[in-house]
Amino acid sequence: MWSLPSTMQTSRLKLLSFILVSVLCLSIEPDAPSLIPPPGRMNALPTRTLWVWERPEDLRQIDPHTTAIATLDASIELGHSVTVIPRRQPFIYPVGTKRISVIRIEAPGAIAPGLESTAADLILSASDLGAAALQIDFDARRSQHAFYGNLLRDLRRRMPPALPLSITALASWCSYDDWLSGLPVDEAVPMFFRMEPDRRYAPQDRPQFQIREPLCMGSVGVSTREPYPVSLTRKRVYIFPDRGWREDFPLVSSIDPAQRKLP
Repeated sequence: MWSLPSTMQTSRLKLLSFILVSVLCLSIEPDAPSLIPPPGRMNALPTRTLWVWERPEDLRQIDPHTTAIATLDASIELGHSVTVIPRRQPFIYPVGTKRISVIRIEAPGAIAPGLESTAADLILSASDLGAAALQIDFDARRSQHAFYGNLLRDLRRRMPPALPLSITALASWCSYDDWLSGLPVDEAVPMFFRMEPDRRYAPQDRPQFQIREPLCMGSVGVSTREPYPVSLTRKRVYIFPDRGWREDFPLVSSIDPAQRKLP
């Protein structure tokens, strides 16, 4: 019987430990916190953004220094499979306007397992990755939150690193339904219009919800023809035209941070 000298045994054990740790590090995927973007990237955009939905729109009257646009570029239907519906209606806007590429997701029923990667592929191919930001608009049900979170993490891994990722958010997500924390997004825009049936859960002394989620603090979504009892001071304001911008554009000047509701 014989044995290695203790110094050789120690060296071999150290080498084996190093190899084991290296293999483990290579097999571990990036943690979610590593996907979280640096703060403040959306501040490079103007504080007012006009949503441009599926209508022909002429926005040549906007001032690119004060106003950005968020254009619906495609809709994606999720269920047992994935269907992409590209935008069909044209829009015009001034040179120099910052534009956010918006993808709307519809999922009225159950989503088949494992569609996150396919949906991410189609979102990336349908959106304009040369825009100022990418925004996902998805009113995910509670049963769809896990899918949505995985989809957003997959998107963030594969998007250009410098491209901000924005999402719209039900007002309840930003207050009592706490599930947004830790998502790899630059902002969540709380929607303060078309809020039924969530409006019934609001406190009697406040017809909307108190925002508690930090991701929702920097922006707000309002409509041209609904009151909004929230302060707009120091927020990026996204505005939705109920009747299209050809008719509702004069109302934009009424949506001012100093005012509490539309006239």
